Formats: sequence, C-alpha cells, structure tokens
Amino acid sequence: MALRTLALQALCEPDTEQKLALAHDLQAQAAILSIATGLTLREPAGLPGRPARPVLIDPSQVPQRSVHTPEGRAALIHAICHIEFNAINLALDAVWRFAGMPEDFYRDWLRVAFEEAYHFSLLHTHLQTQLGHVYGDFPAHDGLWAMCEKTKNDITARMALVPRTLEARGLDATPLIQTKLRKAGTPDALAACGILDIILRDEIGHVAIGNRWYRWLCEREGVEPVAQYRVLARRHQAPRLKGPFNTEARLRAGFSAEELTELTEPVTP
Repeated sequence: MALRTLALQALCEPDTEQKLALAHDLQAQAAILSIATGLTLREPAGLPGRPARPVLIDPSQVPQRSVHTPEGRAALIHAICHIEFNAINLALDAVWRFAGMPEDFYRDWLRVAFEEAYHFSLLHTHLQTQLGHVYGDFPAHDGLWAMCEKTKNDITARMALVPRTLEARGLDATPLIQTKLRKAGTPDALAACGILDIILRDEIGHVAIGNRWYRWLCEREGVEPVAQYRVLARRHQAPRLKGPFNTEARLRAGFSAEELTELTEPVTP
C-alpha cells in the first residue's frame, strides 16, 4: 500500500502502543514506499483512533495541580503526554489528508509523526516508572484536534494554525515548565526537564516545517503570508497567543521579526 494510505491506517488505530509501532514502521519503510501524492482518500468515520481513556473534558475544567506534589507532577507529565499523542495524530492526518503536495511534504510530516511518537514514549515511560501512572489516568482536553477538524478542508489554514500557532505554543511553554520542575527539585522532576530538552529541540524543527510549508502554500496562492495569517486566524477563530514568548526558539523555527509582532497582536473581528 501507499505511504499515505498506511498513514491513514495508523491514524485510525485506537491502541496507543500499536499506533506508536505503526508510526515507527512507516518511518522505517518511507524510502521504499510509494507516496501516491495524487491519491484522494475517503475520510473514515471516527477519526482519530484513540483509546477510551483519558476522558476528554472542556479545557476550562482541567484541574490545576501543584508540581510540588507527586500527583501534581504526574498530572503535568500526563498532560504533555496527551499533547504528544495528539501531535502524532496531527502529523499523520497531514500525510493522508492533503493530496497533490510535493513528496517532501509527506516525508516531513511522517518524520514529525515518528518523532512525536518518540516523545510520547519518553514521557510515558517516565510517567510509569517515576510517578506510578499510565496514560489515561487523568482527564484531558481536545483543543489540538479541534483545530485539526476546523482546518481539514484548507491545507494553508492547517499549516498556519496547527504547527505554527498551537504547536508553537510549546516553544514558549516548555522553558516555563522546566523552571517550575527545577524549583520542585525532586529526582523525577529533574529527569523530566531532560526529556523536555529533547522535545524542545525537536519541536523547533516541527514548527519550522509548518513555517516552510505555510510559506510555500502562500507563494503558490499568490498571497502575502503575514496578512493571510490574520485572515485565516479570524476565519477559524484561532486563539490569541499570550506571552512570555521564547523569541530565540521561534526565530530558530523560522518566524520573522514581523511575524512575531503580528502573531502576538489581537485578532480583529
């Protein structure tokens, strides 16, 4: 089967460990699989495949917990696990959903899916061995996938509002989380900081991929990227980003100084 068809199968897989294995196998076979860039695939019901737990609740209902307690640190690591699980699905969705892109587009997003699966594995192992919990033990929200749904018919909006908006928030949030964990000072908290170093390094590359393809699409459509971002953000009700911002990481991920200014301004009606 073609790479894009297999990516859809991986996206549909509800079992967490099996999804990780499928993402790994796809990356391992990417060089020998046909991509079938022009193939139009029918969307199955029930996307994405995911386990029955965690229970999904409204973002405002997710309880706040202190990192100075073991349960609070477990809840934090679980929340990041959930982000990484969603990120696997987001990358797989980009591979199967959008036909007619250059082959490098599909290879880029397959690599992202593979690296997000690696991040999930690191965090889940830490959650189990250091904190006595498994993925699914805490409630979570579905904000990332909700934007995926909003932009499923517009590839330019997807690139604008998922990797370079929602996922880019991780570039800002990770150093703040690490500061809190270092203040907690426990062995598990300090070990988690090391995992977050790996994730931050890779996420800069993932956001850069989003920036690359967003600009490529804007050029193809003959629109100016900064102005078009504002149009897409209003159309799809993207959240306004709040500081502090990791300017160094965002610049490394390919944002221009003008974009950083624009991305932090209110989206006007």
